[in-house]
Amino acid sequence: MPSTTTTSSTSYGAPLSAVAGRAQEVQQLLALIQPYLYGFISTGDSGAGPGKLITEPLPPHELTAVFDLDLPAAEGRGEEGLLAVVKKVLRYSVNTWSPGFMDKLYASTDPVGVVSELVLAVLNTNVHVYQVSPALTIIEKATTVRLANLMGFNSPNAGGMTLPGGSASNSTSMVIARNSLFPDTQTKGNGAYRFVVFTSAHGHYSIEKAAILCGFGSEAVWTVPVDKQGRMIVSDLEALVIKAKEEGFTPFYVNAGAGTTVLGSFDPFEEIGDVCRRHGLWFHVDGSWGGSVAFSENQKWRLKGVERADSMTMNPHKMLGVPMTCSFLLTNDRRKFWGATMARAGYLFHETEEDGEDEIYDLAQMTMGCGRRGDSLKMAFGWIYYGKDGYQERIDHAFEMAAYFANVLKRKTYFHLVSENPPPCLQVCFYYTPEGVLFDNAKKNTTTTRAIAAKLVAKGFMIDYSPDPTYGEFFRAVVNSRTTKETIDALVCAIEEHLVILN
Repeated sequence: MPSTTTTSSTSYGAPLSAVAGRAQEVQQLLALIQPYLYGFISTGDSGAGPGKLITEPLPPHELTAVFDLDLPAAEGRGEEGLLAVVKKVLRYSVNTWSPGFMDKLYASTDPVGVVSELVLAVLNTNVHVYQVSPALTIIEKATTVRLANLMGFNSPNAGGMTLPGGSASNSTSMVIARNSLFPDTQTKGNGAYRFVVFTSAHGHYSIEKAAILCGFGSEAVWTVPVDKQGRMIVSDLEALVIKAKEEGFTPFYVNAGAGTTVLGSFDPFEEIGDVCRRHGLWFHVDGSWGGSVAFSENQKWRLKGVERADSMTMNPHKMLGVPMTCSFLLTNDRRKFWGATMARAGYLFHETEEDGEDEIYDLAQMTMGCGRRGDSLKMAFGWIYYGKDGYQERIDHAFEMAAYFANVLKRKTYFHLVSENPPPCLQVCFYYTPEGVLFDNAKKNTTTTRAIAAKLVAKGFMIDYSPDPTYGEFFRAVVNSRTTKETIDALVCAIEEHLVILN
């Protein structure tokens, strides 16, 4: 009989006995760190202000010294060692639960998001074959169909899959496009093809990385000019496609944006779809940021024509508050995904009569990878808990706050609005102009922007900045579903406080 003696995990990391069980150890560890997690979230909930965003920001070399992360070569340090590191992580991390975090295209998750992450951690399985992840497979298939339908993909084979981030989704779409349009590349490689892909001048850098990954090289990415609103100029796209053909290249892929990273623009999808159909090109839409507007009956008009795309990326971890990372690659015909990526591996994929391109249950057969986390569970839990109406309410509120933000800046003397008013998405871009007018001195504008951005952190705000080739770097603040008028007013006031200092 096994020993019934229990051993506390506080004793140099020794595990609890089999009698006490791992369930008790999990309960014990969660009880240990829960007060600190709740405190972290509560600090963010208490509003923007000094110390609410990050307790003590430090440069990399100082933070490295503070952590002194000496991982044990022998015995573990148990609860005491674990708790010490947990405290440091929370103390020196940015609190995305704070409304002052307006730096990136995401903010904190939701309470139900925390629950979904805990469930996934407990399951700790791989959603590559149905055998080891039956429930998560069914959830992913159902969730991707519903998301595809929201985008206007309504064929019997509409659906998709999750991937670890928007860049992975975009890259996978390019692989699928090449393999679908040129099946011989799956066995023979790129060969003599001189492939060319097209993307908006404001497109995400992942398109260039995808071209490198596919072996095309970064020079295979041809950027299409944009108009003053940051939207792709369709006539220029078609001219470039024709030029590529005339010069002996093989154009095959067009990437359009639904909520571009800086200005938040939505490209003219219907017209781009026409060009792609005329020239036999794969039409992809990077909706990592703006694709979530499909949940709002009041905002989904921005996606008009997106249903003409062959594939679309959408990241619920951005606008919807689903935990990082959660990215979907959606399509009107998931059979193309399977046909472009499937491989034979008898030691893993044990096909049955139910398997095949019409109904795929071993979901890794639709990707270029194998290990797959059950990220769709996070989207499903949030959708079940809040409902489509709940997401619509959040999205509509965020767009209302973005419009309010732009109007506040428009009325102010010392601000120059870069974004449209109202902004096309949830980014508000602007310059702070201490002299009351925007000068052509790019270096001066950049210096002003960076100096203020650095000082805002101590006041409980974090916003980013982006370059303009003529006027230098400008602020880029990202509104989210929890942003309020009070937060916006406080941020503007915090920036204006630097007027005297800069003068």
